[in-house]
Amino acid sequence: MTGFHIEAFVNAIVYALLGIVIFALSFITIDKCTPHDLWKEIIEEKNIALAIIVGFMALAMGIIIASAVH
Repeated sequence: MTGFHIEAFVNAIVYALLGIVIFALSFITIDKCTPHDLWKEIIEEKNIALAIIVGFMALAMGIIIASAVH
């Protein structure tokens, strides 16, 4: 049976945090590039279509970042 490897655990935590930071920065960049405030449009204006598009965009960015970090 294999033992617990602290180096692998630390690497996983570092890469997870790096992925979250990159995801947040890319989402903020996309939000700044659009003509409207995405949060206001989705929450206050109840724009479901925009919420779906932003959700798929976030999913795609997450897949790309996970592949790059992996």
